[in-house]
Amino acid sequence: MTKTISVSERGTLTLPKEARKSLGIPQGGQLIVEMDEEGAITLRAGAVMPLEIYSKGRLAEFQQMNEGPLASRKIRWCKGTSKKR
Repeated sequence: MTKTISVSERGTLTLPKEARKSLGIPQGGQLIVEMDEEGAITLRAGAVMPLEIYSKGRLAEFQQMNEGPLASRKIRWCKGTSKKR
């Protein structure tokens, strides 16, 4: 499919409905824009993954939650091997 589209004064453009549907881009979806050394532009459907950044206090909570169940476990290593007993 080849279409000519215009770029607005703000730099926005509208992808044709057929292209959005074909790529599975929902309203508010994001694209990855790539430009090669020859100036060709490629648009790819993008994905946004949630990222959670934990405070030091929250990390301490996680560590405390993990230490309780692990405290009663003893791990012994056999000499000369990497196997656990």
